Amino acid sequence: MGALWAIVGATGTGKSAAALDLAERLTAARGVPAQIVNSDAMQLYRGMDIGTAKLPVAERRGIPHHLFDVFEPSEEATVARYQPDARAVIGAILSGGGDAILVGGSGLYVSSVIFDFQFPPRDSGTRAALEAEYESAGVEPLVARLRELAPDVADAVDRRNPRRVIRALEVALLGGDATVTLPSDPVQWRAGTDHGATHILGIACELGVLTERLDARVQGMWASGMLEEVRGLLPRGIAEGKTASRAIGYAQALAQLSGDMSERDAISETQALTRRYARRQVSWFKRYPHTTWIDQTAGQNLSDLDSFVAGALSADPLR
Repeated sequence: MGALWAIVGATGTGKSAAALDLAERLTAARGVPAQIVNSDAMQLYRGMDIGTAKLPVAERRGIPHHLFDVFEPSEEATVARYQPDARAVIGAILSGGGDAILVGGSGLYVSSVIFDFQFPPRDSGTRAALEAEYESAGVEPLVARLRELAPDVADAVDRRNPRRVIRALEVALLGGDATVTLPSDPVQWRAGTDHGATHILGIACELGVLTERLDARVQGMWASGMLEEVRGLLPRGIAEGKTASRAIGYAQALAQLSGDMSERDAISETQALTRRYARRQVSWFKRYPHTTWIDQTAGQNLSDLDSFVAGALSADPLR
């Protein structure tokens, strides 16, 4: 009987390395290979590697990885589409007696898997009408309509992301709760009788150190060929992709390629948005109950990881 392990935290804290280390320790302890499942929305895309800090196959230590490179950049990734796929993969791993390690920083994606998470209503006709309205009149009229129906949501929604505004207004028009938040006392999802337990490990880093890491990472993205990567994705529809085209870093690289932004401004804006995103991630994951946090400010803290694994294995009566 296997367990589900979720590794969460802000971008740049070292979640991928922690997942590899955890997988090796679990495999050694139980004799059944542990497997890693992606919960980063942008790492679902084929070819979007540099800007998502996707771990190259050669650096995965022979550990099976799932739900990486499953969509073309022209396709729309949604959490409602992701949830059943992730749960099916995890269920298969657990039924085989192995441990599944869910790793990524997309809070809604993680929550949709590990908690009993219900999605607001959808209607393709309503969505199409709102998208047409956005194309003809811009985002402000949509925000005004949203404010009439759900003022709190209108104040909180990111106006720079029309996709989120449209989705919030769609939900509000359908009479649903347009505020997608984690319940105060979330119930953990179980894959079935083969699901022994769920353990959540948070990877933390002091904000000042993390900011320096993220700024350096963005500089490294451009130095490593970010612009060339995005140029190569143009024939595969990244510019038209509803999700991929708005990804942090990719939107700025597209603007640079089109001549709408200088390289200096593209890098600077990507850095600012990445820092902002990291702060939102910290706030989101801090609400997770029963989470063990490991401070990675000074780098990989393997002794704390070993203590976490030992404590989790000894506390789980089903293993």
